[in-house]
Amino acid sequence: MSPPSASDTSSHTASHASSDAFPAPTPPPPAAPPSWRETLKVYLEPATLRMLTLGFSAGLPLLLVLGTLSFRLREAGVARTAIGYLSWVGLVYAFKWVWAPLVDRMPIPLLTGMLGRRRSWLLVAQALVVAGLIGMGLNDPRDGLPPLVWCALLVAFGSATQDIALDAFRIESAETRKQAALAAAYQTGYRLAMIWAGAGVLWIAAWAEIPGTSGYQNQAWKIAYYAMAASMAVGVLTVLLSAEPAQRELQRAKNIADWLRSVLVEPFADFLRRYKWEAVLILSLIAIYRISDVVMGIMANPFYVDMGFTKDEVANVSKVFGVIMTLVGAFVGGVLSMRLGVMRVLMLGAVLSAASNLLFAWMTTRGHDLTALVAVVSADNLAGGIASAAFIAYLSSLTNISYSATQYALFSSLMLLLPKFVAGYSGAFVDAYGYSTFFVATAVLGLPVLALVALASRRLR
Repeated sequence: MSPPSASDTSSHTASHASSDAFPAPTPPPPAAPPSWRETLKVYLEPATLRMLTLGFSAGLPLLLVLGTLSFRLREAGVARTAIGYLSWVGLVYAFKWVWAPLVDRMPIPLLTGMLGRRRSWLLVAQALVVAGLIGMGLNDPRDGLPPLVWCALLVAFGSATQDIALDAFRIESAETRKQAALAAAYQTGYRLAMIWAGAGVLWIAAWAEIPGTSGYQNQAWKIAYYAMAASMAVGVLTVLLSAEPAQRELQRAKNIADWLRSVLVEPFADFLRRYKWEAVLILSLIAIYRISDVVMGIMANPFYVDMGFTKDEVANVSKVFGVIMTLVGAFVGGVLSMRLGVMRVLMLGAVLSAASNLLFAWMTTRGHDLTALVAVVSADNLAGGIASAAFIAYLSSLTNISYSATQYALFSSLMLLLPKFVAGYSGAFVDAYGYSTFFVATAVLGLPVLALVALASRRLR
């Protein structure tokens, strides 16, 4: 082999000199997490406070068509199997992605020009909820279930539409790093509404009962549902007093086919382009993350009735003390998500949610034990609050701001589709195997969630 030429040597030397003179840049150090003061300060910002009251408006209808309704139906003598099937009213929430593109893009004549796209849809949705709640109060389940079911469907449709517009309103109101705090405030308002829609409606119904008269009294429930309809004023006033989020420019459609593509196809195509095959993993996790809670929750109120707990006991423990524990959990989940990362808290919430269902199985051995009810409800709601705050933050992080309403509606709909479908058979399962076996089975349903969270965390890293 011949020795290197002078030109080769000088070139090699120059290369080394150049390398030494201009070393490769070192990657910047990771950003330090925000201080505790900065973390907590976000909870006092106007956008966060608005989510508190709008969360109340969102949480109010849900129990009235699912949780509280099941208590009312069981007290009226409706069979558990029928109550389970009637929970399929909640599937309306699972299909809200169907009309979410219209809520995301289509203006409402006159109203949108005055209020903006998000606020106009929120007001229309709230009007539907109010009308449906009044109808639910007017109808007695002992005279036949169909009229009551149709009114419950109207409430569910209005509530789901409100959720679509509200999720977009929330996502567009703050940057990504603040979404966990907004989610926690939203959950706080949501759970406060559940105290009112759960405990409040039971208190009002108990107060309105005619003394000395035993059995089901529909007039008392009518007054309670009218009070719930009036309570929607909290959300209506917040919408009217809030500012519309900054409007993004929407691309003008050339024709109807182009408009349909941008409204119906592009939001879903965008998600698939960004995540490719990992979209299957993400969607699978979303589909089953809350399955333990949702399936168990349908039979919770019939369980309380069958265990002999009164309206006041259920209101005070399950609907007040339990929801307070959920608020604590939502706050803890929001703070931990900002400090430790969403995926770690997502795993913690999945473990706690499945494990807490086993406590209900233990409670079946205790009979009418108020202390046991307090302990079990506290643990279950604390776990649910942590899981919900982390999960909402996770869903928000997946959306593209250009399609926030449609994509978030897809995620939150998918979150409910399988759990609500399975929950429809919960009454038949309890009738066949008993409450204890049912609660253990709902805990087992949470095991696949742990594996999917672990896989999603690994792919994220």
